[in-house]
Amino acid sequence: MQEFPSEGLVGREANVDLPGKDGCCWTATAPETSYPALSGKQRVEVAIVGGGIAGLSAALPLAEAGCSVAVLEALRVGRQVTGRSTAKVTTQHALIYDHLIETLGRETAALYAEANKAGMARILDWIDAHGIDCDLERKSAYVYIDPERDRLEDLNRETEAALSFGLPADVVDRAPLPFATGGAVRFTEQAQFNPARYLIGLAGAVAAAGGTLYESSRIVALEQSGRWTLSTGSAEVEADHVLLTTNLPIGGPDDYSQRTQPRYHVAMAFRIDPAKAPDGMFIAAEDPVHSFRQARDQEGDLLLVLGPRFSTGQEGDVASHFRELEQWTRIRFEVGAAAWRWANEDYDTASRIPFVGEPFAEAKGLHIATGFNGWGITNGTAAGLLLADEVLARPNPWSALYTPDRKSPDDFHQSGKTQSKVASIDEIPRGSGGVIEKGEEKLAVWRDDDGAMHAFSATCPHKGCTVTWNNAVSTWDCPCHGSIFAAGGSVLHGPAVKPLEPRRLPS
Repeated sequence: MQEFPSEGLVGREANVDLPGKDGCCWTATAPETSYPALSGKQRVEVAIVGGGIAGLSAALPLAEAGCSVAVLEALRVGRQVTGRSTAKVTTQHALIYDHLIETLGRETAALYAEANKAGMARILDWIDAHGIDCDLERKSAYVYIDPERDRLEDLNRETEAALSFGLPADVVDRAPLPFATGGAVRFTEQAQFNPARYLIGLAGAVAAAGGTLYESSRIVALEQSGRWTLSTGSAEVEADHVLLTTNLPIGGPDDYSQRTQPRYHVAMAFRIDPAKAPDGMFIAAEDPVHSFRQARDQEGDLLLVLGPRFSTGQEGDVASHFRELEQWTRIRFEVGAAAWRWANEDYDTASRIPFVGEPFAEAKGLHIATGFNGWGITNGTAAGLLLADEVLARPNPWSALYTPDRKSPDDFHQSGKTQSKVASIDEIPRGSGGVIEKGEEKLAVWRDDDGAMHAFSATCPHKGCTVTWNNAVSTWDCPCHGSIFAAGGSVLHGPAVKPLEPRRLPS
């Protein structure tokens, strides 16, 4: 059965009328990479699974310390979750600091501020030291409130908390936007960049420091017998330490898919006159949360807008979110044509703090980083630095903050059910998919643009949930733990490591 190559969450052009080109402005305009696939049997001190910001931020200091390091990317370096984010290099993570003080105490909130300040500083240092061309710009970051809601006291408390941790915060009467807002918390001297270009530059720095990078090298098995052995099915690498820096860990004795919640959001980039573009990075304090900033591609200036999050695989009409996002944007901004559209996925934690570190006494040398709550640029960098320190047996002040052995409330993770059941394959139009029952088995059936039918098991190989067809980007999405598969069944995002199994069409 035919499969279509894909980057990130892009599948195949869906059979729906949506504005903009199916793709991300960052990844579509980033330089090409050409790292080889893993072959044969390799042996290193540290194997890092995932070529995003956490993995590469660990790889560079480890390589510079003289460790033999292999970075194993399932698809292409820098073009997955990090490379498709809004890429705000900021310590302002909505109204986070007062929340952390109230829920976890001042010491934890202070550690969070310190870790993210260090993450931001390291990014800026690396860009300068390695000459990374990534469209870095200094900007202020704003979190603004609805003018109809009386939340000024919330802004004042957040600002007071941030200032107490040495962050550059103040309150302004309204956000500098072309539509009505209430007040806003402003963090000055923050930054934004092209995340795909940054990661590709960071990968180059890793290689220059002696690290080895592999692309198209999805790890499908992880075993411990003295050292760790990672397998792609056709090649292996042995390592003393394994860093799982994928969106969600793909292995280990504990189950972080139950401690996190996969969240999906759609993004669009519109042509805009730079004189009419908002000057800064912005996010709403209240639901429905929109986040936006100025960007650019090879043709000029853009306004990049993210829509509100929703649970992966639990929506039956993802395309409607793109239409709603376009309408929301055009009401508030003078934008031109929709240039790009894409989707991305994050994992939330109950505490709003990621899980990072070596969590399992029975799995010595296995380290994880997951649950970045949509704020993975500075947190991901801090996570990489922490993981590198763990490998090098160096103390790190953020170990207690990010400790991965903390529990989550039993009701935090919420699995869902497929939204794509149809009575027969006759109900599936061209360019679309649906789930049908064949005896006791559920089949994921896709009718391609030429009308040919393709059938797979609808059972996610991770934990057996039934997938949902995503009509916006033509993928199969797991409504339980967030695995995402291309229309042709191949894995785009874990925690699943195996594709949907091909099946015969019902007669």
